[in-house]
Amino acid sequence: MGLGGCIILIAVGAILTFATDWHMHGVNLTVVGLILMAVGLIGVATFSGIARRRRVVVPPTTPIVEEEPHHHHHHHTGDGYTDGYGV
Repeated sequence: MGLGGCIILIAVGAILTFATDWHMHGVNLTVVGLILMAVGLIGVATFSGIARRRRVVVPPTTPIVEEEPHHHHHHHTGDGYTDGYGV
């Protein structure tokens, strides 16, 4: 569940707590709304803490360039001259 889901939980909890006067047998919607808001707030706090920590802790990565050993093939011409390019 991302940040959007947590905000939706808070909104639904607030609606159940403050904006409804429904009465369901055996269910206290005010308590359900408060629980949803609490879970949503915990989720937002956790998500923002993880996002902040991730942004700060991870150092910028530098690409590791591995050079392959160069193999020079020397082709000898009739006079013994090599230019390093195989000619």
